[in-house]
Amino acid sequence: MPFPIVRKNGIPLYIQVKEAVLAEIKGGVWKAGDKLPTERELSEKLKVSRNTVSQAYQELEAEGVLSSVQGRGTFVCDRDDAVRIENRKDLLLKIIDVAMEEGLQLGFSLEEFVELTSIRAQEKLDFLSQVRVLFIECNREQVDYFAKRLQFDAGLSITPLVLEDFKQNREEMMPLVIAADLVITTFFHYDEVKELLGVRKNVLAIALDPQLETIVRIARVPAGRKIGLVCKSDNFAGKVLLALKNAGLDGIDIKTFTLKSEIDLAEVIPQLDVIIVSPGRRREVESFTNRRQEIIEFVYKPDVASINLLRAALIDIRRQ
Repeated sequence: MPFPIVRKNGIPLYIQVKEAVLAEIKGGVWKAGDKLPTERELSEKLKVSRNTVSQAYQELEAEGVLSSVQGRGTFVCDRDDAVRIENRKDLLLKIIDVAMEEGLQLGFSLEEFVELTSIRAQEKLDFLSQVRVLFIECNREQVDYFAKRLQFDAGLSITPLVLEDFKQNREEMMPLVIAADLVITTFFHYDEVKELLGVRKNVLAIALDPQLETIVRIARVPAGRKIGLVCKSDNFAGKVLLALKNAGLDGIDIKTFTLKSEIDLAEVIPQLDVIIVSPGRRREVESFTNRRQEIIEFVYKPDVASINLLRAALIDIRRQ
């Protein structure tokens, strides 16, 4: 059954793919346990990029509709699986129950179990407050933004480092790398960072996806509006334009500006109807806008799987 993909209706392609997959599941075409086409197969069938299908599958997996099994493929979750994925608290309680039963079989009382788990959790919290994490990315906007956003309640401190700065000042920056317990980067730069650091450090890759609300707001901008992208670097601008292209919005005319002086900003911004802005420049841009202009902050966020992987990796760190 063909998917109703429409390229010129303003709705991002990956959202259309997501909704179409949901419709197939609700209509009974794909049932619980069925294996879906691979990203490559579906992208070829729909004549869209593989990234478009990947984004749709990731959204559905995060919502508990699909389940991905490495080496086997992507499957439709049954209803019980979806409930378990969404209700993480119940799943955690089951894990605690199993641990309690194991503890009782080892001869510990419930009071001792409560005391030991409390002590152990506090030890982990104290440890995380001392863990040193380095986040390496290719542009200043993302590296600063995510160094702040990836903080955890335990008081974890993340040091941001721009990839180009590291390559140009390697000897000066190397002490930061040596001192770090864990290095984080994105999948896009994983191989490069791994090669630069060699075997000396554990490098963890995370996936960053454009926030859905951001894409939808841009898709809904009426035709004829003058749109500008204001950010700090050409690198970030290129990533934004690529993300919009992958979402099927490459037909929108967007002018990019990496202006640094307030005089230049004051001259350019009043000429725009819609300003897409990187997180690092929003406040600066707002001072030159009026109420009739729309500001859209282009936000990337780590996917759920990456955050969970990062949390697990931090807990499992073994210092030398």
